[in-house]
Amino acid sequence: MIKSMTGFGRCELMEGNRKFTVEMKSVNHRYLDVNIKMPKKLNFFESSIRNELKNYIQRGKVDIFISYEDFSESTGCVKYNKEIATEYFNYLKQMAADFNLDDDIRVSALARYPEVFTLEEQEEDTDEMWKELDKALKQAAQGFVETRIKEGENLKNDLIAKLDGMMEHVTFITERSPEIIAEYKQKLYDKVQDLLKDAQVDDNRLLMEVTIFADKVCVDEELVRLTSHIEATKAALIEGGSVGRKLDFIAQEMNREANTILSKTTDLEVSAHAIDLKTEIEKVREQIQNIE
Repeated sequence: MIKSMTGFGRCELMEGNRKFTVEMKSVNHRYLDVNIKMPKKLNFFESSIRNELKNYIQRGKVDIFISYEDFSESTGCVKYNKEIATEYFNYLKQMAADFNLDDDIRVSALARYPEVFTLEEQEEDTDEMWKELDKALKQAAQGFVETRIKEGENLKNDLIAKLDGMMEHVTFITERSPEIIAEYKQKLYDKVQDLLKDAQVDDNRLLMEVTIFADKVCVDEELVRLTSHIEATKAALIEGGSVGRKLDFIAQEMNREANTILSKTTDLEVSAHAIDLKTEIEKVREQIQNIE
């Protein structure tokens, strides 16, 4: 199957006291470029997230947004630092003695000093967190891939229709090419005969001129290669897979052959079809840019 590089996927997963929301969107890019935005406490999982995504995506600029909410009643604990409190207490007693002050130290006052009490978050079960995050990630990625496949199928059908249209131009030029030479031969013969009047026309000389002209305007090789490129593109689209780069290269080659045909021809009809051919190739190439 053919996949587009434009896609969107979303999953909201609530299990126990944890809620994960994963959103993915992408546009075309020459390589795989993944940008992940998520809470700092999930940074530990970044490498695992990137490895998981490789199972679903080969190319594209992908933006991933992950949010995390913990609805547990208590996610932290209070820690009493006895050593810090002791130091504060000793210094306060020393100050009272140094300045001959009343020793009015109270627990409530001592407790307000920095670092005597600290709030520490309880350690999360990272294995359980990853299990839930991975589940949400996979569901979002599956929806993401489905949108890519759907758009990729539309791209494939449109491209095949355009390739068939290109083949009609190639067929016309192939059939028209011998006629151009025959018309040139007749035109040359008529012109020479008109100039020489009743004198004998040198058929050998005439044949030589026609041969030189035929060699200059001959596009047989270009037409064969162009036909081969069109067929190869259709085959790759039908076969599917990650063929975007391959098709982009073939499209460049098709454009090169069309340019050569246009530069060689002296016939207005062939020129018109060659221009239309180049236009269709450019349209095909633009759409190929969005194939994974």
